[in-house]
Amino acid sequence: MDAPRFHIEEIRFAERDVALRLPFRFGAATVTACPQVYVRARIRFANGRTAEGCAAEMMVPKWFDKNPALNNEQNFEQLRFALRDARDAYLGEDDAQTAWTHFASNYAALQARAKAKGLQALVASYGPALIDRAVMDALCLHAGKSFAAAMSANLCGIDIAGSGLADDLAGFDMPAFLASQSPRTRIAARHTVGLADAIDDADALPDAPADGLPTTLAAAVRRYGLTHFKLKLCGNTAQDIDRLQRIARVIDGHAQLVTLDGNEQYADADDFAVFLDRMLSTPVLWKLAQKTVFVEQPIRRDAALQRDVSALGKRIALLVDESDGTLDAFVQARALGYTGVSSKSCKGFYKSVVNAARCAHWNAAQDKPRHFLSGEDLTMQAGVGVQQDLALVGWLGLSHVERNGHHYVNGLAAVPEAEQRALSQLHPGLYETSDGATRLALRDGQLDLSSLATAPGFATGRPGAGISWDAMRSVY
Repeated sequence: MDAPRFHIEEIRFAERDVALRLPFRFGAATVTACPQVYVRARIRFANGRTAEGCAAEMMVPKWFDKNPALNNEQNFEQLRFALRDARDAYLGEDDAQTAWTHFASNYAALQARAKAKGLQALVASYGPALIDRAVMDALCLHAGKSFAAAMSANLCGIDIAGSGLADDLAGFDMPAFLASQSPRTRIAARHTVGLADAIDDADALPDAPADGLPTTLAAAVRRYGLTHFKLKLCGNTAQDIDRLQRIARVIDGHAQLVTLDGNEQYADADDFAVFLDRMLSTPVLWKLAQKTVFVEQPIRRDAALQRDVSALGKRIALLVDESDGTLDAFVQARALGYTGVSSKSCKGFYKSVVNAARCAHWNAAQDKPRHFLSGEDLTMQAGVGVQQDLALVGWLGLSHVERNGHHYVNGLAAVPEAEQRALSQLHPGLYETSDGATRLALRDGQLDLSSLATAPGFATGRPGAGISWDAMRSVY
């Protein structure tokens, strides 16, 4: 399919505040509330027809930039700058372009401007990540195609050879790779266990909400039938080993797969090796260790890509997340012994596709596939945000994805009832109404993606995605 070219006529932003029902502690940060930003983009084709698409993402503080000198509001303003800067760049283009070239032609300049302002590469990616999803939604709605069908037909026009953004994929047959993808209709939710989470019923927080939802790991396992788990580490070996032993007692009879997330808390490879030695030699953790498939970003960002970690990587697979700030970061990480990289919607869905292609390319040259893409979360909320992320990882064929927004936030309880009804009607298998609100429906630890695989748009189903736009504040 020829990728259509179009101008981007308008990009608008709106926000709504999201309050967490439980504190979410990861690394050195504890989040109790933050804004969620929504993006609307209108595109215009040569025949004068227009289409509008949307996207949403949480503005989680202390993940994109973990500088302790910055407060949460300063973190939010960094992300707002990235949104404004990307909007100005995309709207300033003179020529009609494909969806891919709107992204590719602005990538380097946006990264450079953010760096000149002292911003992290992850911050720079935030603006285009949201705008690209909104543009893709508009393009899919215009064509009457689902995200899966549009991506497999390369409706967005991904052209690695002509972009200069991934020279390591020169000669790789990207159209064939895209066409080979087949969307999943179900996916396992990998449940996050944050550092502030109560583990068993005996240590439930005294001020835990009485909203009918689980407030401990044990209760979450019972309610959702969980089989996949993501366990946060704090970077203190003794504390991490003690906490993992408590978690193991709860999940050992249920866990089919486990991942660990260091969130940059170990100072270097030697520091992390001490933890790994302890974990692998602790009898209570033997079962958990056997089911642990990788460790995510254990080493702080400024040190993670400074030395070879192949020796560690041979003992347990290592994945880069926060260090995956640029399109070539996974290539650098691979040379040092990392074999995995995260797919995270806040980094941009094009990056996920490029890195998935790299895994396929590298694995094809190996007797035993080693490189992998894993779906990770940024507390994605019920609605267009989580729908687009699930549509992406489902189309990429991932069998599990981290999900935590359903646990730390009371579904769509805070949004207008009309929006809740619209989402339930558009995606009846993905949502349920329980305990007074519409929320993700987790059954036997699985999510139903069937509507996302077929709905027109980028997992929206219709223009506007059923969102109550007039119930949010319009900003910048």
